[in-house]
Amino acid sequence: MPLPALTDHMTERLKALPTRPGCYIYRDEQQNVLYVGKAINLRNRVRSYFRKSAQHTARIERLVFRVRDIEWIVVDSEVEALVLECNLIKEHRPPFNVRMRDDKSYPFIAITKEKFPRVMFTRNPRKGWGESFGPYTNAWAVRETLQILHKAFPLIPCGKSWSGEAEQRPCLYYHMQQCLAPCAGLVTQQEYRQVIAKVRSFLQGKDLQIIDELKAEMEQCAEDLNFERAATLRDQIQKMEHIRERQKVLSEDGEDRDVVAVVKDDRGAAVQMLYIRGGRLIGQRQFMLDGSKDSSPTEAVQEFVKQYYTDAPEIPREVLLPVEIEERQIVQQWLRQRRGAAVSVDVPNGGEGLRLVELAMDNAEQALRTFAMELEEKEAWAEQAMTQLAEVLELPTLPMRIEGYDISNIQGTSPVGSMVVTENGEPNKQEYRRFQIKWHPESPNDFAMMNEVILRRLRRYLDEDPKFLKLPDLIMIDGGKGQLGAALEARDKLEIQVPMVGLAKRMELIYVPVQNEDGTYAFKEIELPLTSPGLLLLRRLRDEAHRFALTFHRKVRDKRMHGSLLDEIPGIGPKRRRMLLRTFGSVEGIRRATVEEIAAVPTLTRTQAEQIRMFLDGELA
Repeated sequence: MPLPALTDHMTERLKALPTRPGCYIYRDEQQNVLYVGKAINLRNRVRSYFRKSAQHTARIERLVFRVRDIEWIVVDSEVEALVLECNLIKEHRPPFNVRMRDDKSYPFIAITKEKFPRVMFTRNPRKGWGESFGPYTNAWAVRETLQILHKAFPLIPCGKSWSGEAEQRPCLYYHMQQCLAPCAGLVTQQEYRQVIAKVRSFLQGKDLQIIDELKAEMEQCAEDLNFERAATLRDQIQKMEHIRERQKVLSEDGEDRDVVAVVKDDRGAAVQMLYIRGGRLIGQRQFMLDGSKDSSPTEAVQEFVKQYYTDAPEIPREVLLPVEIEERQIVQQWLRQRRGAAVSVDVPNGGEGLRLVELAMDNAEQALRTFAMELEEKEAWAEQAMTQLAEVLELPTLPMRIEGYDISNIQGTSPVGSMVVTENGEPNKQEYRRFQIKWHPESPNDFAMMNEVILRRLRRYLDEDPKFLKLPDLIMIDGGKGQLGAALEARDKLEIQVPMVGLAKRMELIYVPVQNEDGTYAFKEIELPLTSPGLLLLRRLRDEAHRFALTFHRKVRDKRMHGSLLDEIPGIGPKRRRMLLRTFGSVEGIRRATVEEIAAVPTLTRTQAEQIRMFLDGELA
């Protein structure tokens, strides 16, 4: 298929490309990000997409046909370009990039970064919070390991953070020799960190070394006739050996490795990670790759490795891959910089490394089969739910796209509205929108607020706003007859034909409007079984609309209580904020001002004044 003729704008952009390393961003007609890539020479790389002689895969061909604009960011090296590319993909989630998706949260053991560190269970290891070890196979195994660690080492069992000062009397754990009582100031920071160092070494897979050290100390205590201390050490050794027995030995050389395997078919790609520490399997993790249907296994592995290790809590000495990747050397260099020590990225051809990759491959195949089964079940359930709704609500088509709306306020203060979307029965969070209510009543009026939100949403559709171009097959209002009636009034005012229903919490009744001859509405009540797919779909949508509205309401309310709403406007810093408040007295005063009056404030341009006007009018969606 021949490539489309380039527009004048695209031709100029291609001419302006620099020859330096960096990242390029392709955008479509609505300025949505389509694809993010990196190059050591931006001009050569980007122009190669648009040559008439270029041989593209089907996916890249579809991409080139949709590109209408190009942006780029230059950097100093290929490693910097790789890091930037990973961050841009994470931020924009472009549809033509292979994107790592992880639907599950996995358990980790964390050692906090405090004066007296705590050893804790977490599913969300955060940067700067401390060290993380894992992920482990299941939460039960992590909790059992933590329980044994707390018995083997005198760690802080209460989970509280202590400064080392004498704040209280030591508790029973101290007298049971299961805590060193930093709460009572009975241990120095150095003494406690010696204990943490042993725990860290144990979690890093150096358990044999720790056990040997404890055995030597136990024998010395026995020789010195310190039998009580020797008995304590004996119990610690037994508990650590119990943990070792539960971990499967995969490698006799005791190396730390991450093993990556990928399995791909027409449905997409599944990636399996095996985490080997000290030669023992401590955990595994599965990922699905979105946008990988038309990509090669090499591209899938390469994109996964770059995205995964951008935020990985730990980078081991060795990473084993199933296939060679084009950027292996630059990825290896980047990982070395991140780890601060040597890292090798290898593709084993035989021996123990190949055996580990094949083991991971077997698990990846199982993960892909499981994913396919879950996907088929989800699709079947969604089709059943949409079919049921189409029948009972007498809709002209299946409700492939359903929008749900809710209002959140406290006695009329800080009122906001939410719009959430399901497509084919699944939430589409990129289509979620939020509204700040313009109408500020003296007393709360949810009906008027709902009318405003629906009116603004549908008017934006008529104005061809890029954020509201899709019209739903069904609109669901969180509420009963009053809220639904207000929404219908807004719809009819704009003469748009979109089916609407209300879902009341009382008895989970669905209210369906029936128009009378005089143009007024009566409401038919439909009661579905609580477990029916159609009702479950609407209930999930309603609960999500409520959550989304409440979250935004809290943000707006807290901003007004603890700060200024002007802080959220891009380009309005502290000085301009002070000038605005000095001129108009309050945010409400600015809201009542015209664009010309705002633009008259020193240092403000008319464009900024219009932006302030739109923001304070609630044009957030």
